Amino acid sequence: MLAVSGLSAGYGSFQALFGVSLEVRAGEAVAVIGPNGAGKTTLLRAISKLIDASAGEITMEGKRLNELPAHEVISLGIAHVPENRRLFPRLTVEENLRMGAFSARKQFRERLRFAYSLFPRLEERRSQPAGTLSGGEQQMCAIARALMSGPKLLLLDEPSAGLAPVVVQSIFALVKRICAEGYTVLIVEQNVQQVLKVVDRAYLLETGRIRSSGAAATLAASGDIRRSYLGL
Repeated sequence: MLAVSGLSAGYGSFQALFGVSLEVRAGEAVAVIGPNGAGKTTLLRAISKLIDASAGEITMEGKRLNELPAHEVISLGIAHVPENRRLFPRLTVEENLRMGAFSARKQFRERLRFAYSLFPRLEERRSQPAGTLSGGEQQMCAIARALMSGPKLLLLDEPSAGLAPVVVQSIFALVKRICAEGYTVLIVEQNVQQVLKVVDRAYLLETGRIRSSGAAATLAASGDIRRSYLGL
């Protein structure tokens, strides 16, 4: 579904990614793991065209994305849940979800019912300003807003960031359920131990380069991963 080949990208004179290549097949859940500053967020921003690549190619179902503006990437079925959620804080929960469906207005009610079935707490708070939600509830709202577009590929950027440990457990349970619903997911995450429990495969990104990749269970058992990221 998604193919990234030889991708280099950055910000001005600062280069964050160096020749990164990866793929995500339809129906897969794939993680990109690595330390803070490895380039994980930059990778997702390049895929969703929030920044331009300086080299390499990105394709979605065979269609080249490099020259497309961000709004056309959305129309191809890619939805991006950014780091720190980026909700509209003064809008209600339901208004935020309506914004997520701006390109699929005719399906709004149907998708709203589905979102509330995944996140019943959001239905309870549908009239509440999103900025007054707890951190975990805001993360649910951000994911639900992305799902409102009916994506083929869901990009999740550090969904556990800044959340209490007990909330982190519930967020990863929700990610696992979303994958079980048949969504294709690419997730970047520092919480290596938790994310490797819910994905099929993973790539290790360090200093802007892919250092290793493989089945999630294989990476979780790797001596280097266990020492460097799991504290074992």
